[in-house]
Amino acid sequence: MITTDKTAKEIFHEVMANPQRVPFGFGKKAVLVNVDPQKAYTRTDLYKTAYETDPRQLEYTNELAKRFRALGWPVVWTHVAFLDSAEDAGVWGTRTNTPDSLQNIKYGSDRAAFDERVEIDEARDVIYTKRMPSAFFETPLQSLLVWHQADTVILTGGSTSGCIRATAVESLSRGYRTIVPEQCVADKHESYHYANLTDLHLKYADVMNVQSVLGWLDDQIAQKG
Repeated sequence: MITTDKTAKEIFHEVMANPQRVPFGFGKKAVLVNVDPQKAYTRTDLYKTAYETDPRQLEYTNELAKRFRALGWPVVWTHVAFLDSAEDAGVWGTRTNTPDSLQNIKYGSDRAAFDERVEIDEARDVIYTKRMPSAFFETPLQSLLVWHQADTVILTGGSTSGCIRATAVESLSRGYRTIVPEQCVADKHESYHYANLTDLHLKYADVMNVQSVLGWLDDQIAQKG
């Protein structure tokens, strides 16, 4: 095993600067999956389970969503919520039982609600409630991708080390090109954040600057005319 005194952030930027890393690239049609931009994870002023990496994360996410809608491509929003009994949280909800515990994000609660800053088109966008890390697990996401004949998944949300990583790994496993706009994902600590971005970029996804992703979408809109 290689050892180093470098920080996770330093290693990430070295990996991103490596010209030998071959990207998966974009396909022909994408689906935008916004993973859990709910108050429990975004409102740092309200909940200690929340986190922020780039202050413009939700602004960038909204910009991505606008372009997807202009293309007629699906925009998906997921959030976590559980029954009052928490039995649907399974073993994941057994380690602690405090007001901040995962299984205590209840249906209809403020912690389960989407952040007010995200712009959801309730007439067009798709909303899934999930109970496990991956946005694919026990949701209709796979069926949606098949119906739309999508070959690319673009992921935003959090946490980078948890639900983003789980969704990205499953996305690749299901045969999709997977794109993670760096400024659109967040985590509780920079070490977890950058270590997982590094691992995702080396193995499972293309971690890209959000401006590059927006530029690709603008190109698709221009081609559509």
